Amino acid sequence: MKTPGDALECGHSLAELSAYLDTGDIADPAHLDACPECQAGLASLRRLSELGHELLASDVADAGSGNDDWMQNILDNLQLELRPGRSIPLRSADPHDALWETEGSVSALIRSVVDSMPGTAAGKCRLTGDITTPGAGIDVDVEIAVVYGYSMEEHAATLRNELAEVLAAQTELTIQAINITVTDVLEPPAPALTAIKEDQS
Repeated sequence: MKTPGDALECGHSLAELSAYLDTGDIADPAHLDACPECQAGLASLRRLSELGHELLASDVADAGSGNDDWMQNILDNLQLELRPGRSIPLRSADPHDALWETEGSVSALIRSVVDSMPGTAAGKCRLTGDITTPGAGIDVDVEIAVVYGYSMEEHAATLRNELAEVLAAQTELTIQAINITVTDVLEPPAPALTAIKEDQS
């Protein structure tokens, strides 16, 4: 069932994509293979699901039910960032070619880097500046959540370096600053019951 603000521009919703990951069922499976928006959504939901299992021992459907404010905020931001956004011009060897990448694809790239770090999840990812003008200085603003027990300063420094390398390799943006803000500290997952029993034996 769709919720307000849940619909993607192609007509599907994050709730439908989440249900597809859980059940494998969707009304028009051929659409998923041809729709870049749905493909980006599925990839992000898979990463979010893995993070949810690691941190909260719950799946994406539970996280999206509104019971957890932090996970719901992640889903809300994800829905916005799946939209193409502004077009970023790319250099071309042939003057007759016009090459572009979308703001949404860069946001997805940033999110994938953040979510690949253990104990870390991406919140808002924003590109500040005139990305439509080649060579214009751009600020990258990223909000993250960190699991309790991890060093926030070390995480932020490592993430800043990794983002700088990835963005330099995969985009033509002129990055003048990468700003990392820790907005949430998450509780680590509770020990498994089997582990507790083994300790007691």
